[in-house]
Amino acid sequence: MTIDVDLYLSKTVSTAPAELQPILEKIRKLHSKKLWHQLTLATFEFLDHPLSPPFQVDFFENFVREFEAKLNALKLVDIGVRTSKQLSDPNAILEFLSSLRSRIDQTADPAAYILALASLAHAKLAFGDLVGTKTDIDECLKLLDNLEGAERIVSAAVYGVAADYYKAKADYAPYYKNSLLYLACVDPDTQMEPQERLERAHDLAVSALLGDTIYNFGELLMHPILEALEGSPFSWIKDLLFTFNEGNIGKFESLSPRLPQEPILAANAAFLRQKICLMALIEAVFSRSADERTMSFQTIAEETRLPQEEVEHLVMKALSLNLIKGTLDQVDQKAQITWVQPRVLSRAQIGSLADRLERWSQSLSNVEQFAHSQTGEVPVA
Repeated sequence: MTIDVDLYLSKTVSTAPAELQPILEKIRKLHSKKLWHQLTLATFEFLDHPLSPPFQVDFFENFVREFEAKLNALKLVDIGVRTSKQLSDPNAILEFLSSLRSRIDQTADPAAYILALASLAHAKLAFGDLVGTKTDIDECLKLLDNLEGAERIVSAAVYGVAADYYKAKADYAPYYKNSLLYLACVDPDTQMEPQERLERAHDLAVSALLGDTIYNFGELLMHPILEALEGSPFSWIKDLLFTFNEGNIGKFESLSPRLPQEPILAANAAFLRQKICLMALIEAVFSRSADERTMSFQTIAEETRLPQEEVEHLVMKALSLNLIKGTLDQVDQKAQITWVQPRVLSRAQIGSLADRLERWSQSLSNVEQFAHSQTGEVPVA
């Protein structure tokens, strides 16, 4: 059915709130002049207006659809996705987004297609279709890998729905990875509400602590998103995260009474105990110079506060996770460590490293002075 755009806009202008009328009148004039780029900008201005939500779906179906072929495909999908948020019926949302995706040429406009598919995946996730969500996410990631110079809005949509999917599955490591990738594509200060920043920081911290392959928190510790936890009921979780990074068992034990405040951490207390022991082992190795990294089981037991009979299992666990490299001497009850996984250092750790460098520099200076005293000055020919 052909839409009489002028009639529709004239009617909409006359019935819309006074605050929207100037924008709609501008849109009408731009459409009559076929100024598509300016019309796109004015459409986003309309969508951004706080009084526009009740009119957005009707505006899209009766106006935007009439000239959508003239629009940049990525802008069209962005407009459509924002409009879909005004729908409340799950079937209507899925139908709206499926229709939008079907009108995008994947070959001609791959970025727009990915954005539409990622948005459809998010809708499926919201309504409990985990299988359909995963299928769409996998396709999005494959297409994104082959897309050069993807715009942030596209990457953010893909990594955002992937993170939410793994959160729903309580799969901590992939949630952690995709959530950090999502944050790399957005500006948390301007694109996230305070409550959303707090929830993201909380979920990232919990996933870092509970992820069974996450032992390097560097990227998260340096990210400003953690500032959202300060002054909140979850500020102690930030302290716990830094405690793990330092491998400080004493601080961990002082914070342990607060674990019941976060049931999911309390339920995994045994795992957290093992993880802090592994982090303490890493710290014990790191704090020693290369010629002091042959450690007895007794020393490791003291550093990790474990019974000596559990040390061998701990070291083997660290070796299997590639946190350290080295060998075990079960006869002499010793571990020779040759490498430790690099990680972000706290101020105290940086200070310790600086002291070691200073001692190393002094040692070199002493060797140089000794060599000079033994050989005397070398005559110059």
